[in-house]
Amino acid sequence: MLSLFRKSPRSITLANTGQTLTAQPGETILQAALREGLRFPHSCRVGGCAACKCQLTQGKVKELTESAYVLSAEDLDNHFILACQSVPKTDIQISLPHFDNRSPDHPVQQCEGTVAAVRELTHDISAVTVHLTTPLTFTAGQFANLRLPQFNTPLRAYSFAGTCPPGGTTELEFFIRHVPGGAVSPLFQSADVLGAAVEVDGPHGDFWLRPDDNAILAIAGGSGLAPLLSLLRQGVQERVSRPVTLLFGARAQRDLYCLDEINELAGQWAGPFEFIPVLSDEPADSGWSGMRGLVTQAIEGRISGDAQVYLCGPAPMIDAAVAECQKFSVRPAQIFFDKFLDSRDLAAQKLRA
Repeated sequence: MLSLFRKSPRSITLANTGQTLTAQPGETILQAALREGLRFPHSCRVGGCAACKCQLTQGKVKELTESAYVLSAEDLDNHFILACQSVPKTDIQISLPHFDNRSPDHPVQQCEGTVAAVRELTHDISAVTVHLTTPLTFTAGQFANLRLPQFNTPLRAYSFAGTCPPGGTTELEFFIRHVPGGAVSPLFQSADVLGAAVEVDGPHGDFWLRPDDNAILAIAGGSGLAPLLSLLRQGVQERVSRPVTLLFGARAQRDLYCLDEINELAGQWAGPFEFIPVLSDEPADSGWSGMRGLVTQAIEGRISGDAQVYLCGPAPMIDAAVAECQKFSVRPAQIFFDKFLDSRDLAAQKLRA
């Protein structure tokens, strides 16, 4: 594979800031950026989420996987690439879409801690509390990579569910969905994980509450509620008064969780707050009087073209929600998402490579 690439380093210039870094032979844009400490949006690192997409404005790259699986036809026509799957063949210049110089710029830390508590939220989602030996600083909406060295697990990315006080925190909370056959998540269904050592690498991610005066539409699916709760908790602390609509998509009533906490947040929010759970597979005779169907079907009538949209959950939900919001004239620059990929998604992505 390395024989496909020139053996000399290549320069990468970020048009948004004028910053320049060097990619070593065979190194992807994202690998080079992270190695040199450059803030660069990313999540899965295997070409499955598109969080690291950027526009190639000068030069040529070698793409390691087929980007058409995750980039739109419009993106491809405008020379967008995936930084995690693109190796510079020449000196290049790239531009990050919707770049915001106010993005979180916390130093990435490698911390050690222990699993202090595991609390069942639903039959397949647990709230996991980790106690660190040193404080970690993050912004609401970001995520960390976790590893359990005692069980020799790979790194897995999980979003923070709590908020972070000034100076950092030694107590972290994550919502972890149990993926059948997964290398990490099933361990959090076992009592053996309590007290286990945890390695935490973070914070990462460019998902955070942007300052604005317009309404917020937040849509969560499954464990994607974690970063949205983090954002909303921060909003309560900062006395944000923007109108909020929170849509929570689940299969059935047994998959709903944190309802009391959400209602408490709604009561504390300084402006209008509407919470709507939507069930896609609830038995017809259950007595459920709330909304049924796909959560994206609840967007119509609850969104305006100037809204800020925050999306967290499975990839199909994110893709459908983005398309639906754009039907109502929401600009792409106003849509922010954190696409959750589990081990099965990552395995499917590797098969496509």
